[in-house]
Amino acid sequence: MASQAQLSMLDKLKSQTGFIAALDQSGGSTPKALRLYGIEESEYSSDEEMFNMVHQMRTRIITSEPFTGERVLGAILFENTLDREIEGKSTAHYLWEEKNVIPFLKVDKGLADEVDGTQVMKPMPGLAELLEKAVAQDVFGTKMRSVVKLANQAGIDAVVAQQFEVGKQILAAGLVPIIEPEVDIHSPEKAEAEALLKASILTQLDALDETQDVMLKLTLPTEANFYAELIAHPRVLKVVALSGGYSRDDANEKLTANEGMIASFSRALTEGVSAQQTDAEFAATLDTAIEGIYQASKS
Repeated sequence: MASQAQLSMLDKLKSQTGFIAALDQSGGSTPKALRLYGIEESEYSSDEEMFNMVHQMRTRIITSEPFTGERVLGAILFENTLDREIEGKSTAHYLWEEKNVIPFLKVDKGLADEVDGTQVMKPMPGLAELLEKAVAQDVFGTKMRSVVKLANQAGIDAVVAQQFEVGKQILAAGLVPIIEPEVDIHSPEKAEAEALLKASILTQLDALDETQDVMLKLTLPTEANFYAELIAHPRVLKVVALSGGYSRDDANEKLTANEGMIASFSRALTEGVSAQQTDAEFAATLDTAIEGIYQASKS
């Protein structure tokens, strides 16, 4: 049974324009995120210090004046962030109660080695407990990432089958999964991989029952509006786009060409903000980023 908060979040997701901020860099990608923010690895000496610093960065973004539910629909958190507080509230509760931003949680544990031109997700032995913790904090949904590098039918089918299998476990726990089979933007077979991926996803969507609604997070396609069938599918609440290494300007331009797709950018969102900026400079830079991504998501 969905909570009142979840029902309000669902209504917001369905009825409001905006985008989802991906603030979920985890252990492996945190040093890079901090470096882009202007904090070098020499400035911390343990994982604990590193995670404290990245939480300070995320707190600065989330508490900044431009970061509100007017343009930002949701934010994806890393488990370490879920366990921490902002201004005396759990991060998830702060997002929803103070900013009117829907909280999501990254639940995957990283990628397995490449097989058949793709990388499935590593096993998630503690998933049931993590989902329980997320439900207790009024998190709305989850996100999990696999990677497709080549147009290999067996590899792509394996990625999509795993995503939907875990997605059903997430649905059963009362949360909405964001299914993310990322196609590498540098793939020499990107368009061909996208065609196989779309067909595989449609097969899985058609097998869901009418109580099982999901979200999809996909690489911006080579051909504009290529994912229109997925966006229109009755089992899909939203299709969100990852920036995948494109600059923010490139990602926004590509997103504008894809009707009905909204952004879920990570690096492209935080491009240009730094630890060295004053709060006013930081807010102005973030406001410009949010506005550009918001406008691209309105198309």
